[in-house]
Amino acid sequence: MNQRKVRVRFAPSPTGALHIGGVRTALYNYLFAKQNGGEMILRIEDTDSQRFVPGAEDYIIESLTWLGIKFDEGVSFGGSYGPYRQSERREIYKDYVDQLLRENKAYVAFDTPEELDKKRQEISNFQYDASTRMLMRNSLTLSEEEVNTLIKEGNQYVVRIKIEPNEDVTVNDLIRGEVVINSSVLDDKVLYKSADQLPTYHLANIVDDHLMEVSHVIRGEEWLPSAPLHVLLYRNLGWEETMPEFAHLPLLLKPEGNGKLSKRDGDRLGFPVFPLEWKDPKTGEISSGYRESGYFPEAVVNFLALLGWNPGDDQEIMDMDELIRKFSLAHCSRSGAKFDYEKGKWFNHQYILRKENKEVAGLFMPVLEEHGIKAEASYVEKVVGMMKERVSFVKELWDQTSFFFVAPESYDEKTVKKRWKENSAEQLAELIEVLRTREPFDIEGTETEVKAWIEEKGYHLGNIMNATRLALVGEGKGPHIFDITEALGKEESIRRIQRAIEVLK
Repeated sequence: MNQRKVRVRFAPSPTGALHIGGVRTALYNYLFAKQNGGEMILRIEDTDSQRFVPGAEDYIIESLTWLGIKFDEGVSFGGSYGPYRQSERREIYKDYVDQLLRENKAYVAFDTPEELDKKRQEISNFQYDASTRMLMRNSLTLSEEEVNTLIKEGNQYVVRIKIEPNEDVTVNDLIRGEVVINSSVLDDKVLYKSADQLPTYHLANIVDDHLMEVSHVIRGEEWLPSAPLHVLLYRNLGWEETMPEFAHLPLLLKPEGNGKLSKRDGDRLGFPVFPLEWKDPKTGEISSGYRESGYFPEAVVNFLALLGWNPGDDQEIMDMDELIRKFSLAHCSRSGAKFDYEKGKWFNHQYILRKENKEVAGLFMPVLEEHGIKAEASYVEKVVGMMKERVSFVKELWDQTSFFFVAPESYDEKTVKKRWKENSAEQLAELIEVLRTREPFDIEGTETEVKAWIEEKGYHLGNIMNATRLALVGEGKGPHIFDITEALGKEESIRRIQRAIEVLK
């Protein structure tokens, strides 16, 4: 591993919402940097002006801030290696384009889209490379005078890397080991376009990584085919000694079937694939986000960390500090990770259980207010303590706990048919008297006294308890009966039982 200071970068393109796969890449970069006492850069790769989407950059920054992924420098964070938007660095890139042209490691090409299409029809599996470039309209086949004239006349052109054939290019990958590619399978990729006077991704990210002293490039598996080209560019620019180490992360795969996780999978199966809700500025289409769906950021981070990496033991619940301590690229998988969205819900459930009741109650208060409920914080806290183990999201607490705040106005028909017996009304009228004289109206004492009364009368315990639950809740759900009565209090418990007798007798 490099002995120089660890510096990593997360370099998204502002072309829309940040996919959850991109979030995982940012997270792994962050964990690696922090574990090694290093720094993390946020760079915006906006050289593809055709795909730029307004609002995407702010969305990316807000998403990563919500998740607790912090940057040491970059767009909106400052730093001494800026500017950090590639569109603001065009003069820097042009110097290196000129260097490659001067040293005959790149060339100017004037082929129009129509000419390229024609060549694709003539030659099956056409690619612009050492075997075809002498058939094309470029500075290798035209005279210097012709090239200068075409440029002077305003003809659009691109600059392509000149890849020499039949050389083995080795990429040393920290996850995949040594990857060897023969240069003959590579095409002469476009490095620069005169149309917008901007470089393509391939040149811009190499120049930026070098000038920003990036030590490790940790990115998705989809960039692995580009790695040999990037190695050649480092070599051609004379930067082989400072080339970063590469690590290509496994893909996030569909929950079902084969292939890469997509937004369509989320739409079809009902889970988000973006960290925050995203509204497409062109179509107005709204896509759900983890934050708005009720996930805790620490649960999302924990869930994502284990998609393609494991700590080497059976531990699953880890906060950010623990993930930083345990993270290792050596424990990253080479094969893709199935996106188990149900496991994501499980993580959120675990984090609800670990939170103080007071905190969860505070998060539940706005949900209650939406339903027109005003309740004492201490009461909400008590209810949350009884019921949080039954939910994966705070918003689900309403369905589970509404009867604590609103008395039932009707009674579930199936439960009535099953649980309300001929003598239920008569027996519950007697129970009211037992409850009326009970003091204090606590859980254990009340339960002991009621059960003693049932035994003395020879009543069926299950029948009494089921009918009482129906009276208090309106259906056959909820926690322990005497937890409910203690929370509701004596007067409200009696009032609800009395009403059930009147309605159901």
